[in-house]
Amino acid sequence: MLRRTKIVATLGPATDDQKVLDEVIAAGVDVVRLNMSHGSYEEHERRAEWVRNRARASGRQVGVLVDLQGPKIRIARFENDKVELEPGARFVIDPSWDPKKGNEERVGTTYQTLHEECSRGDTLLLNDGLIVLWVEEVAGTEVRCKVVVGGTLSNNKGINKQGGGLSAPALTDKDREDIRFAAKIEADYIAVSFVRSADDVQIARKLLRTAGGAGGVVSKIERAEALDSIEDIIDTSDVIMVARGDLGVEIGDAELPAVQKRLIHDARTQNCVVITATQMMESMIENPIPTRAEVFDVANAVLDGTDAVMLSAETAAGKYPAKAIEAMDRVCKEAEKQAKVRRSDHRLHTVFGRIDESIAMATMYTANHLGVAAIACLTESGSTPKWMSRISSGIPIYALTNHVATRRRVTLFRGVYPVSFELVTGTDSQQANIEVIEELQRRGAVRDDNLVIITKGDLNGVSGGTNVMKIIRVGEHILD
Repeated sequence: MLRRTKIVATLGPATDDQKVLDEVIAAGVDVVRLNMSHGSYEEHERRAEWVRNRARASGRQVGVLVDLQGPKIRIARFENDKVELEPGARFVIDPSWDPKKGNEERVGTTYQTLHEECSRGDTLLLNDGLIVLWVEEVAGTEVRCKVVVGGTLSNNKGINKQGGGLSAPALTDKDREDIRFAAKIEADYIAVSFVRSADDVQIARKLLRTAGGAGGVVSKIERAEALDSIEDIIDTSDVIMVARGDLGVEIGDAELPAVQKRLIHDARTQNCVVITATQMMESMIENPIPTRAEVFDVANAVLDGTDAVMLSAETAAGKYPAKAIEAMDRVCKEAEKQAKVRRSDHRLHTVFGRIDESIAMATMYTANHLGVAAIACLTESGSTPKWMSRISSGIPIYALTNHVATRRRVTLFRGVYPVSFELVTGTDSQQANIEVIEELQRRGAVRDDNLVIITKGDLNGVSGGTNVMKIIRVGEHILD
């Protein structure tokens, strides 16, 4: 059984051993994530090169996603590295305080305008919400707080404002340098952290194109205010990521499940790809099997229609990188057996604006009602298989293209599998159909008497030119 939901896995020290990397690829990773919050350019470039080479050697295609660090809204450091905050105690966060001299009473911050964006009654959440502070007053640069929930607070922990409202720009100077690096290594996607609006996405895309990059842009939804303009953000993005860490801190953990479901639904409705991320199998950093709660979490994301599920520290720094991917693979496949995942009424009442989009939708409606074994989509840019992947189905979609960038791009699309395929210029339509069926037969994807749908354009090599849908029974004489 082919897994339709894609797996994104973060590379790091735990995958730097070539044997482990081979195990990760064999386990079924579809896209690797390079986290620019850690490591050097040399390390990331080496990892991208390794994974592409090893994937190619095993006959697979693996995409590369460069995840930008974004603005770091953090406290500074303590003289003794950490302090204990008691409930009811007073604690000050002050950007003018010595960044290395924090103590039980006050600490500095990397966010120089914190005092301008806080007022009495605000709630600040530190260390992923484990420490809760209530703002009593702001005096000069001092944000004077009362500790509501205390505990151990160590150096450089993150600051969130409950409900959102910290206005740091999504793209820092470091991010701009990292975008140039992403273009250099021909990353298939860049992920923009702490997106606030569609403008952030457009700026990132322009910077990537200016640097010579052709990858897609992933918007990480982790700020409360992003939800206020989510439709525009989705429309402007190639992919959104439900980044549940910071988002959960800002909106509250109880609201997060409903928001995740809505984001997945809205992304698919607007023909955008969606990744579900953060703590999906976090216990596997230390343990060889996931908890039952983690199994349910991954399965529910699949049932909701996510394109991809993501592993972070589980593979980057965990003890069992390949086992984490194998566990996720098992859960995804089992969830995909459910009828809900294979049926769709998506866009039945929509008027289409493009011929190639109409062909994609007609293909999926026909495939889901005719008992088709496979869909073969000859594609230049990957747009047609992307549209197809928005429709719930159990039928594999093979994206046949001679463009390596397109093959890497579709690794993130649910139910789409890249195939290296090139038609000789001038090949007539009948011969093209024959070669497509032969390629699927070589892969063991179809056998005699199976029905296959082929989509293509009249003009070979023209992007956006898909205007033909043909149904073929394998083993019968193929007519143009």
